[in-house]
Amino acid sequence: MLDVSVSYDRYRFLGNEFLTWLWHAIEKDQRLLSTIDPEMAALEVGNRMVLENHAHEAPEVVTIKGDDAGLEEAMMALRKGAMVAEMNLHYRSGDHQWRFNLKGESLGVAGLKPPDTGAVESQEEIEGALLERVYLCERVTALMDALYRHFIHLRVSDNWEKETVPILKDWIHSV
Repeated sequence: MLDVSVSYDRYRFLGNEFLTWLWHAIEKDQRLLSTIDPEMAALEVGNRMVLENHAHEAPEVVTIKGDDAGLEEAMMALRKGAMVAEMNLHYRSGDHQWRFNLKGESLGVAGLKPPDTGAVESQEEIEGALLERVYLCERVTALMDALYRHFIHLRVSDNWEKETVPILKDWIHSV
């Protein structure tokens, strides 16, 4: 059995690969995303993305942020060998919308802004409002778990090198 720190160092690239794959899926394969979550109305890249390139002695970090920021610089970083290390996402399902950051290194969700819930007007409504809030937060983790599960099945399959990597490379170099 591998030591935890050895395992972490050996496999920490997977989170960044996942985010890079997810960006591609968001841009080019919404159909796949809707099969993973049939209730999803949309999953979109938000207003912040961090990319890291560890090909050099000193890692290069590119951060793109802002509501009007284009992702051309991010695509350029991908062409140079970087991978997405952190991404802001907008998830919509029905009338609800979530905003959150997903970090590749830990697959941790940060800055989660779930949909607003109804106002609590009495003491008796507190428990229901709390349970609703927990449910809304769990929707994001359930979505990310399902997406990562799909990615890992794809990543360990024979199709990863034969089909997926060429598709990702074509996408990166097509813009």
